[in-house]
Amino acid sequence: MSQAPANCSGGGFPYALRMLRQVTTTLAIASRGRGLVDITAQVSAVVRGAELATGLATLFVRHTSASLVIQENADPEVRADLERFFARLVRDGDALFRHRDEGPDDMPAHVRAALTAVTLSIPVVAGRLALGTWQGIYLWEHRTRPHRREVMVHVLGQ
Repeated sequence: MSQAPANCSGGGFPYALRMLRQVTTTLAIASRGRGLVDITAQVSAVVRGAELATGLATLFVRHTSASLVIQENADPEVRADLERFFARLVRDGDALFRHRDEGPDDMPAHVRAALTAVTLSIPVVAGRLALGTWQGIYLWEHRTRPHRREVMVHVLGQ
């Protein structure tokens, strides 16, 4: 049986004893319209349920008009400021945009999603997300009306 290099976690245990495990689930997130929805607790519950000591959690939002961000979770003004900044940067109803199939916020929502992220990767350490003290995970709804969004969570580790 092959041995892990001495500098690997586990210090020489056979690879077979340190097999990777993975868990995949889809979270259904209801938004109230444009803004950030804190999903930290739901993602943390998936990670705890995976019962992995060390690994990586990958999140993926399955939509083109919503995104994922890690942002401050203490002062709600941070999230409000981000929304005000994006409202100035990408205006609803801008004459530049021709795609308006679902209203004046349709194309701006796609641009906002393109400027942010649809995936996040967060280390798992000691069975928990390795977020900083003031960090939270957010689904950022870019449409003005409520939606049901799906966020896939994949946890891989030992």
